Amino acid sequence: MKAARVVEHRTPLVIENIPDPTPGPQDAVVRVEASGICRSDWHAWMGDWSWIGLAPELPITPGHEFGGEVVALGKDVQGFKIGDKVTVPFHYACGHCEYCHSGVPNRCENLGIYGFNWDGSFAEYVVVRNASFNLIPLPENVDAVTAAAIGCRFMTGYHGVMRGNVKPGEWVAIHGAGGVGLSAIQTAYAVGAQVIAVDVDDEKLEKARQEGAVAGVNARKEIVPEAIKEITKGGAHVGIDALGIKETVLNSVSSLRKGGRHVQIGLTTSEEGGFVALPMDFITCAEIEIVGSLGIPHPDYRGLLSLVSEGRLNPKSLVEREVYLEDVNEVFDNMTHFRTKGFNVITRF
Repeated sequence: MKAARVVEHRTPLVIENIPDPTPGPQDAVVRVEASGICRSDWHAWMGDWSWIGLAPELPITPGHEFGGEVVALGKDVQGFKIGDKVTVPFHYACGHCEYCHSGVPNRCENLGIYGFNWDGSFAEYVVVRNASFNLIPLPENVDAVTAAAIGCRFMTGYHGVMRGNVKPGEWVAIHGAGGVGLSAIQTAYAVGAQVIAVDVDDEKLEKARQEGAVAGVNARKEIVPEAIKEITKGGAHVGIDALGIKETVLNSVSSLRKGGRHVQIGLTTSEEGGFVALPMDFITCAEIEIVGSLGIPHPDYRGLLSLVSEGRLNPKSLVEREVYLEDVNEVFDNMTHFRTKGFNVITRF
């Protein structure tokens, strides 16, 4: 099969032919019909996140947002058949630890990530381990491109809104209007929140308005906490950092009203190395809540896919373009220079 491989950090991916995968007893092989190119893939290519154990052993095939068709099943896989249309959470789960048993497999003790811990979906086929637990069936009217769009960024944005316990009518400030941020904007709007988008790019802020934001703040032109407090007459009820740099973390926390909730989705860059200093006295005196959010628990796919199937959420509207496998290096270059305005999805291998 054809695959795009990282053979050395920060050098172009190599398109090469590698052996077709075969499933182990508990595995499935999925023919990839669509694979999103995520900024997390870019981070893996850059060699980031070693401080949290996400340093891929090279060479490796990136990719963790995909939809496709089951073409082979191990003898012990239950609940699926050849030809089923499926997707997966980007985070593999073992299915038997305390977190998996309690309905939050996104916190699995044995968590693994496609394209980081083993080969991912920048290829014609991908192996899904522990398939009975990790495969997610797609509704008939949800296609593979939509599944790829849901794959990491949309489901992450959706879960972040849920983790923020966003209520109708509340002000929600979302910092970063990239893939995750736009997904969170669309979701928060769908649940009735008043959404403020924060970014440094006016084009992205305009896209955010199209997805439901009622206001936009350009962080290069305005002091973000002051602008948000003016718009909301006191501060946001919920702040969501979808980017993970020091500036967006602090802007989110500092823009909250008393009793506000900050949700951290974005992982930090090599500059922060996982650490950002916070205004603890303000957090204490204003009773601010700080919440982390990773991926989405497997059981929550039912609600998410139902909303997509009903047309109340539209991840596909965030797809900027469909590309060839060979275009991955161009997309990574665009990500390096922050030129992407939505999801780039590989649909031609």
